[in-house]
Amino acid sequence: MRVPSNAPAIGRAEVAAAAAVFRTGALTSASHEGGGHVRRFESLSASYTGLRFSVAVNSGTAALQAALLALGVGRGDDVLIPSFTFVATANAVLSVGARPVFVDILPDGSYTMDPADLEARMTPRAKAVVPVHLYGNVARMGEILAVAKRRGARVVEDAAQALGSTLGGRHAGAFGDIGCYSLYPAKVMTAGEGGFAVTDRPRLRDRMRMARNHGMPPSGRGRGALTLGLNLRMPEAAAAVASVQIAKLPRFLSMRRRNAERLTRLLGGLNVVLPSPRAGERVNWYLYTVSAGRRRNALARKLNAAGFGAAVYYPVPVHKMPLYREALGRRPGRPLPATMHAARTVLSLPVHPGVSAADLKRMVRVTRSVVGPS
Repeated sequence: MRVPSNAPAIGRAEVAAAAAVFRTGALTSASHEGGGHVRRFESLSASYTGLRFSVAVNSGTAALQAALLALGVGRGDDVLIPSFTFVATANAVLSVGARPVFVDILPDGSYTMDPADLEARMTPRAKAVVPVHLYGNVARMGEILAVAKRRGARVVEDAAQALGSTLGGRHAGAFGDIGCYSLYPAKVMTAGEGGFAVTDRPRLRDRMRMARNHGMPPSGRGRGALTLGLNLRMPEAAAAVASVQIAKLPRFLSMRRRNAERLTRLLGGLNVVLPSPRAGERVNWYLYTVSAGRRRNALARKLNAAGFGAAVYYPVPVHKMPLYREALGRRPGRPLPATMHAARTVLSLPVHPGVSAADLKRMVRVTRSVVGPS
């Protein structure tokens, strides 16, 4: 694609930072606290999100795994998650031995968890709730936290797509017990591969550090693993790149916001439902997602043919995937109407820093030719 759906913005500073690590030969650290570059990135990312602690890991999925393990989620527990998300959210739940319980999304264009449906689907075995800040839209955290508190469940925010999104000045990922982020190349900033989890609680920070390092305790304590853990460590070169990227993040987000605002103006009056952040919400515009109804597939094909990486996220909700039909015993469960509607109608358009004003105009001309005026 001439204009991909997302693209990393890597410059000389990132290359130099990674090369400097390779020259030292100290590529990783199995210490409880991590290597020097990991510790530096953790300090920068904690400060950015406004929380006390950050634990760097090797992917956003690993961040979710570490968070669930730190909270003691495992066999016999239910974890409530939206089905309209990337499969990694559910895979993290399954990987720790717990059972995902799928919740519908709101029909308001935010594509985030419906708090009322969450309440209706809570089970006696519910140990945790994982709302997803999809496309960078901030979930209804006040209502979700209230439901979780009433039911005695912990809250892990899947903010993989929402780094830099805020509501009322508070970062997505900073509302619950733990917030998890991804640094995959397609995200708003990258480490090549990587992720991190944030919390205000020292005990959870320490348990996540153990989870990323085979369950090993801090140096000098015990003779082996204290709890289940894996190798979820972030390499030093990735942390060095991430430290450069996070300094650029405000500029990246400003460019995305500029493109999203232009696109909103240009698409006005066309037969598509546009994203509409609520009062006090500042979206990072990881993806600019519209609803194009029955014309969605035709529009995607036309935009792709014109060189634009318009993409459908997610045509198959997680609860419809073969793995999860099998994992849940092929029980049909209650329908998820808003989830299914979104899966049939949404399309995400590129607004990353590499998209020019001329690109946006061309993209809108193609869109107009398919959907027409409203």
